[in-house]
Amino acid sequence: MRTYTANEAKTRFGEFLDRAQREPVRVMRHERVVGVMVSAEDYEAMRAFYADRLQHTLDQSAAAAERAGLSSQALDALLADES
Repeated sequence: MRTYTANEAKTRFGEFLDRAQREPVRVMRHERVVGVMVSAEDYEAMRAFYADRLQHTLDQSAAAAERAGLSSQALDALLADES
């Protein structure tokens, strides 16, 4: 992964964008990573991956709750209880 300082990224922005289309590019400021630029395609793939992972986790949690006796009707009743 190529690394640019924030100043390099600013002054060589065209090169920075071209590089990000081929691989992730790190941006450093004061010797710490402050960002990573990726292509739009890679970004969308990451969003889809994490959305799928979240949905899988939610499905597993719902199944575990149901096995423990917390049906959707029981959950609705708990959420409706204002006491």
